[in-house]
Amino acid sequence: MLFNKPFSILSQFTSEPPHRTLAEYITRKGFYAAGRLDKDSEGLLILTNDGKLQQKISNPKYGKFKTYLVQVEGDLSEGALDALRQGVDLKDGPTRPAEARHIAEPILWDRNPPIRERQQIPTSWLELSISEGRNRQVRRMTAATGFPTLRLIRIKIDQWELGDLQPGESKIIEV
Repeated sequence: MLFNKPFSILSQFTSEPPHRTLAEYITRKGFYAAGRLDKDSEGLLILTNDGKLQQKISNPKYGKFKTYLVQVEGDLSEGALDALRQGVDLKDGPTRPAEARHIAEPILWDRNPPIRERQQIPTSWLELSISEGRNRQVRRMTAATGFPTLRLIRIKIDQWELGDLQPGESKIIEV
């Protein structure tokens, strides 16, 4: 199942109030998330009822690329993109090289609540693909290059794409 996880939803089915979870959106039994997206990230989440497939998607040893649209604070530099492409040193060790490119602002749904904006500081967008899945990795990578993440949307995991799914929408696919 492909699901467009909205902002502020946890990538799990149970939690303590006031946290919102996948249970608000996914009613089919036996499906579990293959990987996670942080509460403050949006976009593609794959849910499956196949344990082997879940492992192949979520375990970093399989090197599945995940692609994100990332809005960062500041005027993104070529030097920052080069650093992302080479791998960034984080507190838990260097990252694998990423695919990174500057993009024009994409046409997206409105986020609720909207990102914080500062009148004197521009924002930039990039498309970033990584083959790891460390905790808050994309946010830590962009921050390490001097460009904090403001909005993060996963659009692709391996061959599966978000497509035109809107926040909260899902669709069943055959694998």
